[in-house]
Amino acid sequence: MKLIQRFIRQITSYGHQFRTVVVNEFRTIFGDAGVTLILVFALLIYATLYSLAYAPQVLRNVPIGVIDECRTPASRELIRSFDAGPNTYVAYEPTGMEEAKELFFARKIYGIVYIPSDYERNLLGGLQANVAIYVDASYFLMYRQVFQELVTSIGQTGAMVEFQRLIAKGAQIPQAMATTQPVIYQTHNLFNPYLGYGTFAMPAILMVIIQQTLLIGVGMIGGTWREFGLYAKLCPSSRRRMSTLPIVTGKALVYLAVYAVTTLYILGVHYRLFQYPTNGATSTLIAFMVPYLLSCIFLGIALSTLFRSRENSLLLLLWTSIPLLMLSGISYPREAIPKGLYMFGLLFPSSHGVNAFIRIRTMGASFEEVLPEIRMLWILTCVYGALACLGIHRVLRKVQREKANH
Repeated sequence: MKLIQRFIRQITSYGHQFRTVVVNEFRTIFGDAGVTLILVFALLIYATLYSLAYAPQVLRNVPIGVIDECRTPASRELIRSFDAGPNTYVAYEPTGMEEAKELFFARKIYGIVYIPSDYERNLLGGLQANVAIYVDASYFLMYRQVFQELVTSIGQTGAMVEFQRLIAKGAQIPQAMATTQPVIYQTHNLFNPYLGYGTFAMPAILMVIIQQTLLIGVGMIGGTWREFGLYAKLCPSSRRRMSTLPIVTGKALVYLAVYAVTTLYILGVHYRLFQYPTNGATSTLIAFMVPYLLSCIFLGIALSTLFRSRENSLLLLLWTSIPLLMLSGISYPREAIPKGLYMFGLLFPSSHGVNAFIRIRTMGASFEEVLPEIRMLWILTCVYGALACLGIHRVLRKVQREKANH
């Protein structure tokens, strides 16, 4: 009987502490402008700004310059083909390479095409005609668009000249087509049909933003609790100190509730506003987001116990955003990352979260197909949950010793 009464008193005390922590946590989040900005509005602001920046999705109409030393109908036809596609347009026709260099280094053009004086003679005489292409490779998107458009246009021009030559020699149209284009291929861009950069980058960016805003925001609150001695003030009058479990679960529930609302907006409304792929079952997405948010939350709580002031979290965690984005494999293939860095990246929820989220939301993967990533997120949730409890327990013991000394 006494054991039952003791258990009831313990549960009642835990419930009281839990409610106290939840109320205080909500009060801290919405009563502190800095924390509110990080935990509530940062995800919405960053998602909107990045999405607006990537709204065009595909780079179009890149200016190029063409040096036409030939000045013949054949060279002019080639120049018109550079203007026909959506990716490039001939902005300048410099008279020589020096003028083209000045335009190039002034960033007025991002590619140079040099058509030699013997272009038409070689082309129509059955010889190999040479055309020089200079493309700015310092910007990969610029390089890809310009190079692809120019090579395609030159290839089509060469095929058309060969086709006309065969017809003139008496070849039948099907035979001439088979000779000039022996292989016909069809391109199918799966999951990102228009090759949009926003569709490619935003899923990974969102996952990293969720993780980093949680780590920084939770760290700021943890530093505030340590700085102003809130752990001691929250202790019920009937107890000597706060318990670890109510603090950890109370904090985690509050952050989970806040981010459940913001991520619901991002993955529901925001995704549709900017027309990002919305594949995958809702149940699979929820099954992924729950452990992802919890692992980020518990990691944030564990780290927050190391901060003595709110500014420390900003100093330590703000600079990690870009390295973690790189380790997630979005900016550089994970298989090409050095093994040590790759293994280090696996310690963070974002590395598993980016891969799983892209596969679910962009590729439409099923629960079974992303089960390894979800399993790893639950493992990280348990590990960081335990570290969060140990960290809070260490802080409470330190607060208790300081209270006893006074």
